[in-house]
Amino acid sequence: MDDRSPTYGEELVGLSFNPSGDEKVAEIKKHFAAVIDILNEDRGDNRDERARLSSVAITEAQTAQMWAVKAVTYPQNRTK
Repeated sequence: MDDRSPTYGEELVGLSFNPSGDEKVAEIKKHFAAVIDILNEDRGDNRDERARLSSVAITEAQTAQMWAVKAVTYPQNRTK
């Protein structure tokens, strides 16, 4: 069992929340969490343009992760 605290990215994407245990969901969340962690490290405590751009990118990564999870969990043979 892993006793470490989740990273910022893991918290934001809800890495531990995957009720169905879907492997694709876990993989998507893992990769987006890594991207968010890189951006968060670069952002630091600065209040400059680079920090603002990193914050925007983090928000957009969260959004993309949610849409990606929706895409891989959407029923394939859904009727209208």
